[in-house]
Amino acid sequence: MAAINKRALLACCEKKTLWTLLAQFNLTARSNASEATLVEVLAPRHSIKVATILQTMMGAELKAACRSMEISAVGSKVDLITRLLPASGSKQAKIKAHVKQSAKQPAKTKTSAKNKTTHRQKKPAPALDTQPNTVPNFIPNSPSNTTASPVMVKKAVNKQAAAKDEASFEASLWDTANKLRGSVESSEYKHVVLSLIFLKFISDKFEDRKQALIDDGKAQYVDMVEFYTMENVFYLTEESRWDFIQQNAKQGDIALKIDTALHTIEKNNKSLKGALPDNYFTSLGLDTSKLAALIDTINNINTLADECHMTEEDLVGRVYEYFLGKFAASEGKGGGEFYTPKSIVALLAEMLEPYKGKIYDPCCGSGGMFVQSIKFIQSHNGNQKDIAIYGQEYTNTTYKLAKMNLAIRGINGNLGEMAANTFFKDQHPDLKADYIMANPPFNQKQWREDGQLTNDPRWAGYDAPPTGNANYAWIMNMISKLSENGTAGFVLANGSMSTSTSGEGAIRQKMIENDLVDCMIALPGQLFYTTQIPVCLWFLTKNKKQQNAKSYRNREGETLFIDARQKGSMISRVQKEFTTDDIVDIASTYHAWRNEKKNEEKGSEEKNGTYEDITGYCKSATFAEIAKHDYVLTPGRYVGAAPEEDDGEPFAEKMARLTATLKLNLQNLIAWKLRLKPTWQAWVMSVKNILLQQIQQGESKTLELKSQLPKGLATGDFIDWVFPRPAPPTNNGSQKTSGKTSGKTSGKSSEKSTEKSSEKGSEKISANGGYWEVLE
Repeated sequence: MAAINKRALLACCEKKTLWTLLAQFNLTARSNASEATLVEVLAPRHSIKVATILQTMMGAELKAACRSMEISAVGSKVDLITRLLPASGSKQAKIKAHVKQSAKQPAKTKTSAKNKTTHRQKKPAPALDTQPNTVPNFIPNSPSNTTASPVMVKKAVNKQAAAKDEASFEASLWDTANKLRGSVESSEYKHVVLSLIFLKFISDKFEDRKQALIDDGKAQYVDMVEFYTMENVFYLTEESRWDFIQQNAKQGDIALKIDTALHTIEKNNKSLKGALPDNYFTSLGLDTSKLAALIDTINNINTLADECHMTEEDLVGRVYEYFLGKFAASEGKGGGEFYTPKSIVALLAEMLEPYKGKIYDPCCGSGGMFVQSIKFIQSHNGNQKDIAIYGQEYTNTTYKLAKMNLAIRGINGNLGEMAANTFFKDQHPDLKADYIMANPPFNQKQWREDGQLTNDPRWAGYDAPPTGNANYAWIMNMISKLSENGTAGFVLANGSMSTSTSGEGAIRQKMIENDLVDCMIALPGQLFYTTQIPVCLWFLTKNKKQQNAKSYRNREGETLFIDARQKGSMISRVQKEFTTDDIVDIASTYHAWRNEKKNEEKGSEEKNGTYEDITGYCKSATFAEIAKHDYVLTPGRYVGAAPEEDDGEPFAEKMARLTATLKLNLQNLIAWKLRLKPTWQAWVMSVKNILLQQIQQGESKTLELKSQLPKGLATGDFIDWVFPRPAPPTNNGSQKTSGKTSGKTSGKSSEKSTEKSSEKGSEKISANGGYWEVLE
């Protein structure tokens, strides 16, 4: 019997089972997607095996599959799976045997605390349109929901272990990479690590595809390149495979072997031209033992995303981001020159909705914007073939990382012939893009000399951007690249919204007068790994007129302002990210303002045509209002302050509660004072003694203080001037503010000098006297 076709098998599954598979492999789709759509998402995934699908299917579905194969549909679930699985001797046959064994020995429902398994529901990454979280990672195959088969228990344990690996593998890489210290500059660590990660990644993919061919009875084709490229897998010769590198890791010529492997891979795969390091490891002169230790560490990492709980994670980008965060300070990187956090890129993609056309990033880094755009299209059932990718990157090593990042995903992108400066060597001079997504380096200084690029056509109609800051040069470069109906979304430092330095204010005013600014979003702090510079999102468009094809309304003369500074959730002590709900909220606000009506074609529930201003959050402002604010684009100026919510507590009750809390705090303060008093007095006496000694010895700093001493005050009075204390209250309740005098002042000047001391020391007394009052 021929093996059942995977797509046909999925077609026999109910919608619930399809969603279970999506959750199990951390894939995403629209919440209202049809069964046919879900099948199309699952079927191309090579990591989803026939055996896995069969294990997830319920009895009725298995019977339907048997009937479609014209075989007997009578018997137990194990019997049905046995009939549907390929012949013995394959990987599936091993699973089949495991299923039979599990039928005889069902798993116990009770597990010890040590072995208890938890299932972490992965956050949907950029796509947002995912099935509600009620769908579990898997559904037990036994009729009872309380008993899971050993196969599923094993799978759960594997996922738990994978989640643990996911949380710690960056730390392992960091510890191992740290061992390279002394052998190579710290700025090179990430390139060494990422090149090896890439090599292992494509090797694992190769081995997985090779095994699949064997399992499918096609062992005679395992050395044919076409059977790998058809699945976007790179064919690797023997000396280019990770096993070969790992086996020779401790040889003296391992650096040469790695360089040879990378060169051979690039030579045999045209899509990798210019992507891989050239004689990189040999030129670094790495210590063999340290390089071998790094190879051993990477060897323990499962780089196949589908099998290590990281389907929606950008593996290369994630490690790239991690290493940039660790080494930004030592590399002298400016704020913004790093991999953009995925939640921000996801927001850009959801706002722009890049379904069809040309996508451009003038400073693409490791290619994260492109990867996110593809994921957006896939999750919304678009066609990847409907877009074309263009980008440029200045740093050669990062340019290679970007090409690797796209290549391992089968994404064809035009990043230019080489790494080059976007301003001085534009790789796409004639490009007109439909979508631009970018995160330019913030506040880039001295990006050109005074006489350079003064008449560049990209600034046509505007003054030349200043030499001291490249923010507006990036903006105008992107405007020049937009098509007639193009839209750009990009990240910039907050200062770009209000600056008037060196003509930037005039450039911004001209942009507003040309009606290019569509939306401005203020972002919360702590979103980036390597900088705390406050940032914002700009959205520019060449056409605000009504566009029936996209259901856009006429927005001429209007700009939307959104203050999202209160959005985001802390994911660590110092790091924040947007949640899925945050992204949906912000994007749907923009879409509701921009769209004329619900876009039925996209099937989105959020993009309704109803919009209203919300004080403290969003405001649709006119050109006249922006002009009134001197063309400053800071959202806070327009949205206003959010109204304070009434907590419903009556004023009298709240006052009584707060008063009681205050009294309790005062009692605690008094108790603290009594405990601290001896220590405080001892410290004050110690400081006084030190000051007296320094004054007697003529120390320079205390001489400066002594020079400020009012005339006639002796040394003892100087100490009390430095540490003033209030005098006891007089009969009428008033309190003297002069410092205590010692009686050592000379003659007639004593009373006057005390008054001067009071005037000079009054500020210190008012600031410090309270401490004396409480502590003495």
